[in-house]
Amino acid sequence: MTVAVAPSPVRHRVLADAIPGSRVRDGLLVVTGTALIAGIGQLSVPLPFTPVPLTLGTFAVLLVGAALGPVRAALSVLLLLALGVAGAPVFADGGSGWALASFGYALGYLPAAMLLGHLARRGADRSVWRTAPAALAATAVVYVPGVLWLMGFTGVGPAQAVAMGVVPFLVGDTIKAVGAALLLPGTWRMLRRQ
Repeated sequence: MTVAVAPSPVRHRVLADAIPGSRVRDGLLVVTGTALIAGIGQLSVPLPFTPVPLTLGTFAVLLVGAALGPVRAALSVLLLLALGVAGAPVFADGGSGWALASFGYALGYLPAAMLLGHLARRGADRSVWRTAPAALAATAVVYVPGVLWLMGFTGVGPAQAVAMGVVPFLVGDTIKAVGAALLLPGTWRMLRRQ
C-alpha cells in the first residue's frame, strides 16, 4: 500500500531575508518594524462621528507583515503592544495604555501582520494582483477585534460599532491595500535588478 503525501507549500523569502545577518539582524528588524508601525501610526486624523481616528497604522502593519514575515512581524506588533500598554506613546496621537476606543484595532494588528507575513512567504507579495487581495484580507482581520473592542468600550451594539469602526475606513483601507500592492512587488523588482 502506498500513501500519497501532499507536497508542502513553496516557502519564499520575504524582503527582510535579502538583508544578510542572523539573530542580531532579526532583532534589529523587529525593533525597526515596531518603530515603523508606531511612527507611521502617529499620522492620524480624528473623525467627529467615531472615537476611532483615521491612521496609517494599518498600512505600516501591511508593510511590516509582508516585509518581515510572520514571526518577525508578530514580534514587532507584540513589542508595540507591550510598549503601549506599559505607557509608551506608540498608539495614534501619542496614545498609550489599553483604555482606548481604538485599542482593539491595535490588537488586530497581530493576526493581520502574521497573515500577510504568511502569505508573503508563499509569494503573495510578488505581484499587484496577488498582493492586493492578501492586503485586503489582512486589513479585514484588523476589523474583527477592533469592532469587538469598540462595542465593549463604548457599549454600542454590533450595527453601530460597524458603522463607527468599519464603514468610515473602508475607502482609506482599500487605498492602503492598493498602496501596499504597488510598493511591495515594486520593491521585489528593484531587488531582482540588483
